[in-house]
Amino acid sequence: MYCVGLTGNIASGKSTVASFLKSKGITVISADHIARDLTKKNGLAYKKIINRFGESILATSKEIDRAKLRQIIFSNPEQRLWLEQLLHPLIREHIVELLPHSRSPYSVVEIPLLKDRRVYPYLDRVLAVLSDQQEQIRRVIKRDNCSKEEAKAILLAQPDDAERIAIADDIILNNDSLEVLKEQITNLHQRYLQFAADKTL
Repeated sequence: MYCVGLTGNIASGKSTVASFLKSKGITVISADHIARDLTKKNGLAYKKIINRFGESILATSKEIDRAKLRQIIFSNPEQRLWLEQLLHPLIREHIVELLPHSRSPYSVVEIPLLKDRRVYPYLDRVLAVLSDQQEQIRRVIKRDNCSKEEAKAILLAQPDDAERIAIADDIILNNDSLEVLKEQITNLHQRYLQFAADKTL
């Protein structure tokens, strides 16, 4: 099985990359989606999060209000670290469980906070999606309806471009049109198909 790790900051365009590859028939496993399942009511991490942060982070439905939780963790590095240490091992376990079920020529694992390849030993290659920071801030404000200060705090909490470049085998620069982005993805998709075929020989 050939596996590509997909990473990038919030609003860099990595989800667009993932969606495009999915449309090509590639299995995409999202760490963010797994995290949402873990933190849903009755999810494996739900009670521990409520015990840590209190019921004030709950919506009327008793689900965790992600906006409230986000405000806490992005203004307090200690709280953010606690949450990451709770969720990341559980996310990794779920990824390992899901990968063998993939039937596509290669698989993509979307990991926004990928910092250390050693904890994901099954990754054959890492693709980093980078974008201009001011453009990212603009996208976050528009998408999440948050303030500029909140958007900046979220970006500051994530690995910077130098860290991503250091672990990446391939890089997509997403500062142009959607057409340019799709062209870059298509070229990499063809390469990954070949790499996957070579690995099975």
